Amino acid sequence: MTAQHASALFPSATVLGYPRIGRRRELKKAVEAYWSGKISQAELQGAAEAIQLATVGRLAELGLTGPSAIPGTFSLYDQVLDTLVAVGAVPSRFGTLHDADGRLGVDAYFTLARGNAEQQPLEMTKWFDTNYHYLVPEIGPETEFSLSSERVVEEFALAKAHGTVTRPYLVGPVTFLALAKASDGAPEGFSPLSRLDDILPVYTQLLEKLAAAGAEWVQLDEPALVADLATPASELSAAVGRAYAALTAGAVGAQRPAILLSAPYGGLGEQTAAVAASGVEAVALDLFKGALPSDAELSAWAAQFAGKTVVAGVVDGHNIWRNDLAASAAKLDSLRAAGERHGFALAVSTSTSTFHVPHDVDEEVQLDAELRSWLAFADQKVREVATLADHLADPASAKDAIEEATRVIATRAQAPGVRRPEVRERTSALTDADFSRSDYAVRTQAQGAVLDLPPLPTTTIGSFPQTAEVRGARARLNRGAIDAAEYEQLMKDEIKRVIELQEELGFDVLVHGEPERNDMVQYFAEHLDGFDVTVHGWVQSYGSRCTRPSILWGDVSRQAGPSILWGDASSCSAITVPWAAYAQSLTEKPVKGMLTGPVTILAWSFVRDDQPLAETANQVALALRDEIADLEAAGIKIIQVDEPALRELLPLRRADQAAYLDWSVKSFRLATAGAADATQVHTHLCYSEFGVIIDAIDGLDADVTSIEAARSRMEVVNDLESHGFGRGVGPGVYDIHSPRVPGQGEIEELLATAVEHVPARQIWVNPDCGLKTRGYEETEASLRNLVEATKAARVGLTVV
Repeated sequence: MTAQHASALFPSATVLGYPRIGRRRELKKAVEAYWSGKISQAELQGAAEAIQLATVGRLAELGLTGPSAIPGTFSLYDQVLDTLVAVGAVPSRFGTLHDADGRLGVDAYFTLARGNAEQQPLEMTKWFDTNYHYLVPEIGPETEFSLSSERVVEEFALAKAHGTVTRPYLVGPVTFLALAKASDGAPEGFSPLSRLDDILPVYTQLLEKLAAAGAEWVQLDEPALVADLATPASELSAAVGRAYAALTAGAVGAQRPAILLSAPYGGLGEQTAAVAASGVEAVALDLFKGALPSDAELSAWAAQFAGKTVVAGVVDGHNIWRNDLAASAAKLDSLRAAGERHGFALAVSTSTSTFHVPHDVDEEVQLDAELRSWLAFADQKVREVATLADHLADPASAKDAIEEATRVIATRAQAPGVRRPEVRERTSALTDADFSRSDYAVRTQAQGAVLDLPPLPTTTIGSFPQTAEVRGARARLNRGAIDAAEYEQLMKDEIKRVIELQEELGFDVLVHGEPERNDMVQYFAEHLDGFDVTVHGWVQSYGSRCTRPSILWGDVSRQAGPSILWGDASSCSAITVPWAAYAQSLTEKPVKGMLTGPVTILAWSFVRDDQPLAETANQVALALRDEIADLEAAGIKIIQVDEPALRELLPLRRADQAAYLDWSVKSFRLATAGAADATQVHTHLCYSEFGVIIDAIDGLDADVTSIEAARSRMEVVNDLESHGFGRGVGPGVYDIHSPRVPGQGEIEELLATAVEHVPARQIWVNPDCGLKTRGYEETEASLRNLVEATKAARVGLTVV
């Protein structure tokens, strides 16, 4: 072991993080109440502290009782933003957000997250291969770093004052800079990672303050080390060496806590040597996605960690399936033997933070008991970690729990609905012809004759604001306070309102607004066999935005039997057709049919882990293919199949990406290839680094692709131009993830940039994403500016 006090020995069981929104979304409610002026900053702080203390108490109750076993991973909005504010890295475009004492308070924090009247917020993108979105730092040569917030120290002190020594958390310096983008004023080719030596003194200050407050361990999260980024691997290795040489300088004790470097979401691969050679006292490894070395390689691998604690992430923090405790125990036994030979200590953890999963499966009493036995949410994962730690201490003490897990996993494989012959026969009969449409030139001519749209056609992505009245109607239906006929009429009234609003605003292609949909994935899960949904299974997507991922546990097809609504046996299998057909009956303009694509349904669900994702994706795609055929038969001429999560599931290692892109693109094409030439197929993607997968986006062969672009200030058009993207594309001009209303001039500037890089004949005009989370007042003002900006852009426009 490195020189560390006995009190700093790492606990035998821990997790890398825990859900932070509250068991009943208390944080979401408090934050949004603060934004709307309904509660004070003191009341917001009180709600945040209550959640933190409840988390500490719950984790101790579940078995994390050792000092520093409980991670301090709470956040008001985003962990990257927390770190950005701590080190004071405010982009110069925001002007002065620091107060007179050089601090960044709560209002400055939320300004960076949500923007203001003058400035768009920080860009947002996906956190590795998850559905969580983080705020992207903007770093340039001009960025000033200073200790601007001590919230991490204050949160530690809060728990300590209530009797628990937690483990404070920060995004590590290498990952923080590696994930940052160059600021607007940075010279071409500037790398934020070049500022590493400038930011390290602030991290050192924070470590000193944490040590002074009594922290024994700190967790620095470095997931950038498990991914192939634009930064060469050799540069990342060198950065790890410099960063942790600086942060570990001096003795553990008064100067700093011991450091746990965590590397979730995959294997360290070629970064293993750099991490092992660093002066950190412990390394948390993802041994669920990242494989344990073979027996032949294990000894050499293990020797690198001599003197450290290896924190083995053998419990999946990213999905909800019960852990194969027998297999995990076998991994731990191999590691324990290696540790005894090579001189490293061993602890047990989750592979990632558990904030990617809901709190507690025991609360989902409406689920079938057998299905519930297959699942492990955050609380159950903590118990699994504790069981495996018991196994390391005394195998006999964990024997019964391990045997029970083995029994349950075996029963799952044989349960009805997990494997259905009729579904598998259909996927096994697929041929190449099932994945292809006619040439785009043929399709666009047929579509032009039917649709006759103006240059720069305007549309929205799909959803309109879900009002309190709409949500209330759905809640009343669910509890039986109104019947299906009453609910159907209320939804029709809302659809009529949305159609009339779009016509009044002057949109060219309309949507029905999706008032009947609780969520773009859950709605389909409720109408497909092989799925179940939760009641309390909320997880954080970004900021105060939470979703309830559905559970995809069996073979998938559209449900048989009459619809609950519409009272029409002819709609027995249709999911969306009656709503789309009703909306189309209200207008002469085309109304888009709206579907969620197979990859996104997988990405935003907890997906079965007992077969390849490609097989599951094709099952979902065939169900959607049937839906598209029914939409066409009902007279719908434009059908949008959203795939916002296409980039999300992209493997973090380049060697694994081609296989993923092959099956994911094919599943989309399988869903859409049955459409007639005259049917215009749209898709939508959001919050991704599109240049990385531009070939795959092209391969989707959609007639029109709408893409997030406003928050990144139209960066995507450079990728589209360099690729020579030849089909319709709608780079978003209105960022819907912020409450600000973009002015007409701002949108005109974005459109001018788009037309400069992409032929005008290809450009569509639309928001970045659906409008479900916005209010009507801001939505109407923003959409009016969008249409007026488009009219101005059409003046003098030459379309060839």
